[in-house]
Amino acid sequence: MRVVKAAVSVAVLGNLLLGGASAFAAATPSTPVGGPVRVFVTPGNGGGGKIVIAGAIGDYGKTVNINKNGTADPNGNYAKVTLQKGTFEVNKTALNTKMNNAQPMVNNLNTCSAVISGTAPVTVLDGTGRYTGITGTVNVTVTEAFVLPFYTSGKHKGQCNEGNSGQPVAFFESVIGTGTVSFS
Repeated sequence: MRVVKAAVSVAVLGNLLLGGASAFAAATPSTPVGGPVRVFVTPGNGGGGKIVIAGAIGDYGKTVNINKNGTADPNGNYAKVTLQKGTFEVNKTALNTKMNNAQPMVNNLNTCSAVISGTAPVTVLDGTGRYTGITGTVNVTVTEAFVLPFYTSGKHKGQCNEGNSGQPVAFFESVIGTGTVSFS
């Protein structure tokens, strides 16, 4: 009797595993269908960073700033997104313009700290691999918080150093976006 129960249990478990695996494979489309996405970027030095995209695209990888011709450029108005299943580019000209003109939301000269934020659309284009034919728009918000040093000598001693020599002693940046992509 124990052998029969064990055999039935193994058969049921096998059906669940195999049935679940084939059902999962059937539910995974070979061609993306598009829809809403959420984008999360951890920026790095030199215009690159790590990216996770959830929703219609479930993938992760890295980003690098590029110019319009596709050449790496830390100050470029485009970015190349290299994910596990393909690549695409984004045109972030409007976002760069917004951030370049942003005024601090918090600017406390007593603590020498500030917060700057801006939101603008970025256009998704030029996909390869699984992302061939991708188009869409993602509204991206960049938030930066930083602390600048105080002058330690001279006539401005004790004041916040907001000049070119005043490199942040602490810096945080968050890049988050929501939007919709489609595939042609």
